Amino acid sequence: MTIAAVLKQKGSAVISVTPETSVADVARILEQRRIGAVMVLDGGRNVLGIVSERDIVRALATRKGGIEGMAAEELMTREVVMIGPDAPVEAALRIMDENYFRHLPVVDDGGMLLGLVSVRDLVRYRIAQQEHQVESLTAYVTRSYMH
Repeated sequence: MTIAAVLKQKGSAVISVTPETSVADVARILEQRRIGAVMVLDGGRNVLGIVSERDIVRALATRKGGIEGMAAEELMTREVVMIGPDAPVEAALRIMDENYFRHLPVVDDGGMLLGLVSVRDLVRYRIAQQEHQVESLTAYVTRSYMH
């Protein structure tokens, strides 16, 4: 089970913003799309950072002046941990668990963004795989028993 298989199943569309996008607009995007994070990209698909719900909440709690007028680049996490498409799902889950985040960008060898996986995406994929294995084993046992 690789990250590429998860992306193939869920799709590779990524909601992104520019560094200049206001934090208020980022919050609206997160709410309207019902997602937990957006990628901050340059003019291409190069990752500059990521802004999550947690980043916004942290800024609201710690900035005396609030977040009014802030841009995504002022709030984004710049040191983005990423993963390649050939990595196993278990490796992605381990990275997310150890670093306390729920979203992991997927990039190719050149650092170009291929997609974004969430803990939810990975758990859904694992559950589907396990259900398939149970069905296969049940079918095997049933066929073996009938012969």
